[in-house]
Amino acid sequence: MSIADNLSFGLRMAKGDAKLSGDEIKQRIQEAAEMLDLVEHLDKKPKELSGGQRQRVALGRALVRRPKVLLMDEPLSNLDAELRHQMRNEIRKLHDELGTTTIYVTHDQIEAMTLADRIAILDKGVLQQHDEPLNAYHNPANDFVKSFLCEHIDDLVNTANSLFKNTKQQE
Repeated sequence: MSIADNLSFGLRMAKGDAKLSGDEIKQRIQEAAEMLDLVEHLDKKPKELSGGQRQRVALGRALVRRPKVLLMDEPLSNLDAELRHQMRNEIRKLHDELGTTTIYVTHDQIEAMTLADRIAILDKGVLQQHDEPLNAYHNPANDFVKSFLCEHIDDLVNTANSLFKNTKQQE
């Protein structure tokens, strides 16, 4: 299927009261394609797109249905670091624009901290802390949260700072 067909698939399969007119489907596809920067790719097949563009198509399939809640389970796990960074920014921007409640499941602490308005940290399925990201970081509820979230992020910051210092010393 083309990208346009992929985006419209769920809408075309709707039955009863949920069924939309062809014009409404075209309008939603166009809106999603513009929002996700896919307009020039609507006639292409997924194999012709980059990994990030494919991720945007998958997101678009959900968004055209205008859901009240969006569940994303490790949506960036198969992407390289650069593409993950780019897609994190795009997902955050879309969330801010659409205001759709999004439940985003990730094991990546950086993703959680950069994307979330609130985070829920679980250990073996048991909620350890539900809070704003920076409050959880600065005020961990227990040793698990401290080690899982805070120490991991501190290690990343310390590594980045030492790399930055080494680069400055070499100049």
